[in-house]
Amino acid sequence: MRVRLRAEQGVHDMGLKAPGIVTFMLSVILTVVVLMSKFFGAEIPWLTGNESWAMLVSYMILMLGCMVRGM
Repeated sequence: MRVRLRAEQGVHDMGLKAPGIVTFMLSVILTVVVLMSKFFGAEIPWLTGNESWAMLVSYMILMLGCMVRGM
């Protein structure tokens, strides 16, 4: 996916690439832990009651991994 950005200095391409394996696995593991807590009733002290925030953090990790790798 390519996005054209117009700046005062000219036109720049911003290419998004796949994240690194560590970033991807961190996001997947956090997502699985959240789903286990939400749907199977696993009691995780810092996560119970904050599943929505943890899923948002997981998505942000994945999104930032794609954006930073593409620069």
